[in-house]
Amino acid sequence: MNAPAPSAPEPVSRYWLKWLITIAPGLIIWLIPTPEGLQDDAWHLAAIFISTIVGIIIQPLPMGAVALLAIVATVTTRTLSIQEALSGFGNKVVWLVLAAFLISRGFIKTGLGARIAYFFMALLGKRSLGLAYGFLATDLLLATAIPSSAARCGGILFPIVRSTARSYGSAPETDSSRKIGAFLMYSSFQGINITSAMFVTAMAANPLIVELAFGQGVELSWGIWAAAASVPGALSLLVIPYLIYKLYPPEIKETPDAPRLAKAKLAEMGPMQLSERIMLGTFATLLILWIFGPSIGLGSTMVALIGLGILLVTRTLTWDDVLEERGAWNTFIWFAVLVMMASFLNTLGLIPWFGDAVQGLVEGTGWVWAFVILILVYFYSHYFFASNTAHITSMYAPFLAVALAVGTPGVLAALALGFFSNLFSSMTHYGTSPAPVYFGAGYVDMNTWWKLGFLISLVNIVIWVGIGGFWWKLIGLW
Repeated sequence: MNAPAPSAPEPVSRYWLKWLITIAPGLIIWLIPTPEGLQDDAWHLAAIFISTIVGIIIQPLPMGAVALLAIVATVTTRTLSIQEALSGFGNKVVWLVLAAFLISRGFIKTGLGARIAYFFMALLGKRSLGLAYGFLATDLLLATAIPSSAARCGGILFPIVRSTARSYGSAPETDSSRKIGAFLMYSSFQGINITSAMFVTAMAANPLIVELAFGQGVELSWGIWAAAASVPGALSLLVIPYLIYKLYPPEIKETPDAPRLAKAKLAEMGPMQLSERIMLGTFATLLILWIFGPSIGLGSTMVALIGLGILLVTRTLTWDDVLEERGAWNTFIWFAVLVMMASFLNTLGLIPWFGDAVQGLVEGTGWVWAFVILILVYFYSHYFFASNTAHITSMYAPFLAVALAVGTPGVLAALALGFFSNLFSSMTHYGTSPAPVYFGAGYVDMNTWWKLGFLISLVNIVIWVGIGGFWWKLIGLW
């Protein structure tokens, strides 16, 4: 087999153009006189922060490298001390994300994730709609402990969805794509956006939301997040695949071969191995402790480290597995830096200053309508972002500050913005990391992707704000 040809290096001119685009916004802001009522350090940190976000979007270097350069910038400009600049690496939420990423490797290494997917495929796969629900059920279960939608998509779900489509003769970019492949691919993608909104541990930037909210005096736990998301999330998972089934129907409605295929795969895997049993037991332990741990003094981060410890002691994961999990360590670096910068933007007074400045724009309308306007602007501004993390880092804290300033109950504001920080990924083929994977498979054209994405965004908003609003009232969030 021939080795794949190396990708062509990026032209030097384009590389330096990316750096120019990255640095220019921050430099312009730095040169503008500090607004009245704001410290110079806060304004200078805002300049560095904005260039960091642009760098994350433009990517002259990988995200982790851009984040490390942000540390260099904050210290060399004397905006922060070296101790302050490195403080993010001691943040407990950063360690929660790292541990959860490493635990997720166990699902893939042991094969437990694939076994769960084939189980639901065998259980629900007699019809194409049932097959879609089976994949969503798999993702829902895995989302409780795998904090990367990309890992759930690329490591577990996408390969199974693709192989299932091909087993029915549905190939991408051909007349056969609509047989079943397009429906399964698109419904699986939309499901990932919903499940990512349902748990703190379902998407890498969700713990960042928890930290940003805590910085403004709003405390969110794993249990509160899951409880608030349970009803609107379950409704979305039921409604969205059915809506896609009606608006973008597969030609093949009955899929009697899918359960047989799944059972054959399960038979090929054989009985559950010891490593899978340990992974399953660890998974169950994590869920129990994430829900009930706070009552006995175990926070989410400690629970995740306990789970990782179990996998290491039992040799389900080796230390080499830990060291080789590049995505986890890359996330650890950029996440720590963004948490640090967001924390000091709040400490130095920029976020409260922004909230006071914008409050006047929505003042006098009542907090309910003011908040609805805010979350709609927050949601649809995602058309301009190619990353959930970049969007959350740049806009979540300011929008939360304004929401609190107009009188929105804190937990309600923090959670609703948090849920939307995942649901807004439904609209485009570039808005979240699984999107290019599913779109790149070639089953769904861009025009269809965007039209359905916009419609689904409206349905999700109605479910989460409308029905979800009643549920949140019932459980006392407002």
